[in-house]
Amino acid sequence: MSAALHARNPLANVAIYGVLAIAVLLAIFPFLYMISLSLQSDADLFSGVPVIIPTQLQFSNYIDIWERAPFARFVLNSFIIAGGITALHLIFDPLIGYVFAKMQFPGKRWMFAALLSTLMLPFFIRMIPLYILTAEMGWLNTYQGLIMPFAMSAYGIFLMRQFILPIPDELIDAARIDGAGELRIFFSVILPQIRPAMATLGLLTFVFQFNEFLWPLIVVSTTEMRPITTGLTLFNQEFFTAWNLTATGGVILFFPSFVLFLFTQRYFIRSVMMSGMK
Repeated sequence: MSAALHARNPLANVAIYGVLAIAVLLAIFPFLYMISLSLQSDADLFSGVPVIIPTQLQFSNYIDIWERAPFARFVLNSFIIAGGITALHLIFDPLIGYVFAKMQFPGKRWMFAALLSTLMLPFFIRMIPLYILTAEMGWLNTYQGLIMPFAMSAYGIFLMRQFILPIPDELIDAARIDGAGELRIFFSVILPQIRPAMATLGLLTFVFQFNEFLWPLIVVSTTEMRPITTGLTLFNQEFFTAWNLTATGGVILFFPSFVLFLFTQRYFIRSVMMSGMK
């Protein structure tokens, strides 16, 4: 019987790998088609049928997009917004996570439960009061209005707390005995232990904010303040949409996140391994 099972293993492996290959192709096909669109000419777009492989590769789309719209300003705005929010998350989320993980104060459990409950609130519920507050502060169409409402997140605080909790209290007590203050303990003892988690938080925050569309669409009213996501709508006109240039912008939008992942993937994998061990 074992020989029969062994004989069927190669066929089973082929079936498994075939299913996996189909799943991978289905997953990456939209991205491959976006690359194909970014290299298509207007003739391919108006051919009347979907073109998978362009009849002629039109690399000039990657030059035209910078000339037909202030795309350089869109890219700069995206980096300022996503980079600013990511920096604030990396400053505030670990600090608050440290407080919830290692300090004792009245109402701690209730405050943390209230914080986590905000994760169940969709952004659409908070959007209107957040917009009104931003307008009353005079932050519409400004970097402050795009960055400050997202200076920290309940998910980031929760993630940092979970990674700080297993750090032995003896290390913190030893630092206190040596005369270190709480900030010194945080920067010298806690931060070196949670670098993989911070890299993961920075990666996820940057990718999410770099691709954010709804909030900039609501807050921004001038072309100069648009990030890439809303700037690409300039290619959507009443009677014609330049899908090749829109797809070109999508490829450019993907590239910074991909590069950031390449630089932080070892920390990302390490954080996943650490969470599994814990």
